[in-house]
Amino acid sequence: MALSVWYPSRSIERRRTYTFLLRRNGALCRELKGKGQDDGNCNGKDNSMASYHLTAKIGAKGKATAHAAYISREGKYSGSDRYEDLESKASGNMQKWAEQNPAHFWNAADEHERANGSTYREIEVALPRELTPDQRRELVEDFVRQELGDQHVYQWAIHTPKAALEGGEQPHAHIMYSERRLDGIERDPGQFFKRYNAKNPEKGGAQKASGGKARSAMKDELLLTRQLWADVQNAHLERHGHVARVDHRSLADQGIERAPEKHLGGAGVRALADRDISTLLERRAAEGEHERAQRSVSSIIDLSGDLSAAKAERTRQQEAARQMEQAHRTLASGAADFKAQFLAERAAKIEADRRAELARQALEFRQAEAMRKAELERVAQERQREAARPGPKKDGPDFSR
Repeated sequence: MALSVWYPSRSIERRRTYTFLLRRNGALCRELKGKGQDDGNCNGKDNSMASYHLTAKIGAKGKATAHAAYISREGKYSGSDRYEDLESKASGNMQKWAEQNPAHFWNAADEHERANGSTYREIEVALPRELTPDQRRELVEDFVRQELGDQHVYQWAIHTPKAALEGGEQPHAHIMYSERRLDGIERDPGQFFKRYNAKNPEKGGAQKASGGKARSAMKDELLLTRQLWADVQNAHLERHGHVARVDHRSLADQGIERAPEKHLGGAGVRALADRDISTLLERRAAEGEHERAQRSVSSIIDLSGDLSAAKAERTRQQEAARQMEQAHRTLASGAADFKAQFLAERAAKIEADRRAELARQALEFRQAEAMRKAELERVAQERQREAARPGPKKDGPDFSR
């Protein structure tokens, strides 16, 4: 079955059709079944795999206000089709002078934070497509409660843009927070962002959580944050009856022998040919099937069942894993060939464009030269006509004889 995907390319909407096995996308199978369009490729079991993504970012001085407006889709980020993907937003632990408008806090951070200081930290996470909008909001609120508590000023927003490659929803959350810890001392905007005074905290600014910490300690804290996000996300998936789970560990630590896929983004996807996109989607599906087969092989023997049946099932699963590995190698090889051909075609197009540009410039030069010569010829002819005309008759006697 083919899936038609619409996505904007500048001001033009282009349509591309990609084909892949729907049984590998449980969310899409559920949607098709709800519409009565199941063509048999959905096997009745939710095989979808929730994806794990968490990145941590640091915001420099002068960037906080604009970023807060961006994630909350306010100011110049409102009223545009491009930014109509806001699903939910909230803020918390704001100082009294910013309770009615969180932008006041980030304005103060941009104004009063030291020149080379950071005005905010951000955690960006991918949210499960399996959850409803209300369930995603509960998930984000739970994570913020456990990660930040009442110690930091924060603002978060959930966006649901369309994925450039597959076309489905791509829900994710931006969690923006201040590094400065809240200690119960009321401070005005000018004091809140001053340097912390350990001897007299009431005379200085709020203390930064990263103050005086070694890089190794901050790295350990990030690993704990990554694990917490996986644990909270899995708890909510289980609570709402989904079998999909996420793992915060690297592919290598999970025992999966493949390189992480490079993020293409919208521009990268638009640069790909249709067949390259189809190959990439099929490779993703094959890799997902292979990884599920690996997990099944590792835990196939059920001690409560018949041992011979378990061995037979294990053999079947191993054969399936072998076949999927072969398919993976084939698809990877095909993708490499497509990439090489794509690069060659792009180089040829660049060369053709260069030659066309040179030809255009040469044509313009010839046309300009022809016009210049025509103008010179016209001027010369005009001068000849002027010289051939008789001069004006002179008054008085003629002494030329």
